Amino acid sequence: MADQSSKKATIYDLSVLSGASASTVSAVLNGTWQKRRISADTADRILSLAKAQRYTTNLQARGLRSSKSGLVGLLVPVYDNRFFSSMAQTFEGQARARGLSPMVVSGRRDPEEERRTVETLIAYSIDALFIAGVTDPDGVHQVCARAGLPHVNIDLPGKLASSVISDNRGGAQVLTEAILRHAAQGGMLSPDDVVLFGGHDDHASRERITGFHAAKNAFFGVESGDDIEITGYSPRMTELAFERFYARESRLPRCLFINSSINFEGLLRFMGRHDGEAFGDIVVGCFDYDPFASFLPFPVYMAKPNASEMLKRGFELLEAAPERPVLQMIEPQLILPRTALVGPLDDIRDPVAPSKSFDQRHG
Repeated sequence: MADQSSKKATIYDLSVLSGASASTVSAVLNGTWQKRRISADTADRILSLAKAQRYTTNLQARGLRSSKSGLVGLLVPVYDNRFFSSMAQTFEGQARARGLSPMVVSGRRDPEEERRTVETLIAYSIDALFIAGVTDPDGVHQVCARAGLPHVNIDLPGKLASSVISDNRGGAQVLTEAILRHAAQGGMLSPDDVVLFGGHDDHASRERITGFHAAKNAFFGVESGDDIEITGYSPRMTELAFERFYARESRLPRCLFINSSINFEGLLRFMGRHDGEAFGDIVVGCFDYDPFASFLPFPVYMAKPNASEMLKRGFELLEAAPERPVLQMIEPQLILPRTALVGPLDDIRDPVAPSKSFDQRHG
């Protein structure tokens, strides 16, 4: 047994403790155990022992053997957003399943900070980088290209590297059609009753606006105008936009297209300052997903980007290494009102599973 006071355990120590072969222990630790049809119980037992015995992979030694560090990075703009936090969780799972060690960092929507952060990751000898929703993907590409680092854009495309993104235009059109049909059930609807809030001058917002207008024009048979409230990705600025609209019109639009969950937070802040009469008959569509929307008193349709599929395609593009940049679009999922989906956090296992009910333990 490994002496915890003097050294950390090795694969061979864990083999003795678990009763499994060294190759089985290695497969569990590098995340390839499912491919070898090793049982989940065996994997859980080995991982628990590894944690108890303070086992850590010697990444430097592994790099000397394979000319690779085994590290793969994900650069996101922010952490405090359900979409990017869920993406990070999914990325970690997919990286570990491939025997890689994930590193997730934030560029804080600052182009200079994005480049500095990537330079730091390169100093750690990462093998590849996923660039998700950053402000300047092509600027990050230049840093990666100088270092010869394989990389792929996720969620927001660049011109110089391959990208996997949501079908923002098609998803926005489907989402707008859904809220228009719902709102029309409550009576006559005019183009002025349908307004988009949020977004920025970026690819995703421009594509969503195009899809929004396509659905409106098809529904009403006329071109729409003066129906966009650009606020950036800021809850505070979105809240102020709603306040200005309400002060001007003494009401909210019947149909609201919200450009992201960040902008959706601005709507909720506005609602917290007003009584229910301000939003009693609204129908909302949000291009993003948050399960808490299923509990709101008004209908909320959501377009959920498929982060899992985007990351999967990203790994495939890194392995294929196409000679020219390619663009792949993934269809988002339309989520109906009163629907709360399971997500990557549901896959996290509680190390201490409750054996009794709450009443039995605390009665």
